Amino acid sequence: MKIKNGIMLVLTAFIWGTAFVAQSVGMDYLGPFTFNGVRSLIGGAALLPCIWLFQKGKGKATEKPSRGARKELIAGGIACGLLLFAASSLQQIGIQYTTAGKAGFITAFYIVIVPVLGIFLHKKINGKVWGAVAIALAGLYFLCITEKFAVGKGDILIFLCALVFSIHILVIDYFSPKVDGVKMSCIQFLVCGLLSGIAMLFAEQPQLSAVLLAWKPIAYAGIMSCGVGYTLQIVGQKGMDPTIASLILSLESCISVLAGWLLLGQTLSIREGLGCVAMFAAIILAQLPAKES
Repeated sequence: MKIKNGIMLVLTAFIWGTAFVAQSVGMDYLGPFTFNGVRSLIGGAALLPCIWLFQKGKGKATEKPSRGARKELIAGGIACGLLLFAASSLQQIGIQYTTAGKAGFITAFYIVIVPVLGIFLHKKINGKVWGAVAIALAGLYFLCITEKFAVGKGDILIFLCALVFSIHILVIDYFSPKVDGVKMSCIQFLVCGLLSGIAMLFAEQPQLSAVLLAWKPIAYAGIMSCGVGYTLQIVGQKGMDPTIASLILSLESCISVLAGWLLLGQTLSIREGLGCVAMFAAIILAQLPAKES
């Protein structure tokens, strides 16, 4: 069973990693809000049959949720949707000014940021995590700061995206034990899609012809990254050690670099490559279980 779960999570990481390529290609046709709006609505719609199948599989044993549970579900979905809108917008705008590989690695920095933010929630942070933060900061220096000591606009936006994603993860951690994760994900995608659609009308001039031209990256980002990827994560993490699961999912950063190299012909300099290695080492170190005293 654990091997099967591990395969699901590796597939999830593969889908999320290659989705950076789809996002990069999609920007050739659409503005960031248009792309995110359409992909999010597709992602939410893709989860509807999953919810129906899960409900059907539970059969008559399923209890009708209480009013309090429904409020928690709606509150969690809206909160996650607002954060997902902010994070995905920053990511989609930032990816215009950097490579898919760098975007993938900087986004993966949320795995280190999350335990740091945990300090404000009165969670104990051990020395191992602080070491991971130091290594990751060094990696970001090599990855993002050029010889002229300049940080690229895209790098800053993607890093801000990682910060928002970190808060998003903590909010999910709060609500997920209380609500149905797939239903909450569906709500968050619909909220994100609605907000992106509103921003699209004010900031961009969407054209149906452009959407049709970009249907492949949109479909992949919507159906695969949002719908299938999230569902695989939910099913794959069931019964698996969360430390191992998060470590497997962090492979998306490596996959994004490989996908950008294979599919888009993007390359990283030796300096940037060292930054990637340092960040990946920090990600692994942050996820290793602490020794029991």
